[in-house]
Amino acid sequence: MSHELKPRTSEAHDRLWGARARDWADFQEGTVRPVFEAVLERTGVGRGTRYLDAGCGSGMAAAMAAARGAEVSGVDAAEAMLSIARSRVPTGDFRQGDLEELPFADEAFDVVTGFNSLQYAGNPVAALREVGRVAKRGGLVVVMTFGDPAGMEVVALLTALKSLLPPPLPGAPGPFALSDETVLRQFATDAGLEPLEVFDVDSPWIYADEAAALRGLTSTGNAVRAMEQIDEQVVTEAYAKAIAPFRQPDGSYRASAWFRCLLARRSA
Repeated sequence: MSHELKPRTSEAHDRLWGARARDWADFQEGTVRPVFEAVLERTGVGRGTRYLDAGCGSGMAAAMAAARGAEVSGVDAAEAMLSIARSRVPTGDFRQGDLEELPFADEAFDVVTGFNSLQYAGNPVAALREVGRVAKRGGLVVVMTFGDPAGMEVVALLTALKSLLPPPLPGAPGPFALSDETVLRQFATDAGLEPLEVFDVDSPWIYADEAAALRGLTSTGNAVRAMEQIDEQVVTEAYAKAIAPFRQPDGSYRASAWFRCLLARRSA
């Protein structure tokens, strides 16, 4: 992964991820709920834990941490997402900002998570260094990304728009940029953190029906970017075609997915 300086991206992410924030919260964010549960359990988040979710989206992980008794904070580029997070956790401290310049004090948190967010920062290593800065000495940091794509059914959904859009720029972050364990561990080391362990969590994407699937899939920043370039109906039809093989007998949809989590520590 490139370490050179890149422009910060919060303004663009605010537009793209805020456009359909309600649909994200209602239909897509929950597809990774099992990962949130596993990470909060693995890191011992509980009463009195000072917890930050970096790239918190609409706040599902933060709400789960708060339910465990944690003191919750979050940062995200999209103000519309943060509005939902604040409604879910009224006692939380949710701020808009760039991952490369977190709006929190040094050593403020016991546990910091980045759920599928840090690799999409303008400068991923700088963002992870910031995560390390706001973690207390000896504090825990978790980076979550997609797991090994081989055999993963969700890949068909992630690539559904590929033929409709121009190819990405060289070096652009993709969903599997950190999936290799060696790359993931090196990412942490480059940011000055001590990698401890890597673990995978199964988290299939499940939707009640086609309408729910399409509202979830078209809520992402990538989908909104596509709809800015091509007709919305074309995007929706591409996703409908991609999701069709995963229809279950009861009319729901289920596609296999698993996520890779790196548990790291800020050195004391």
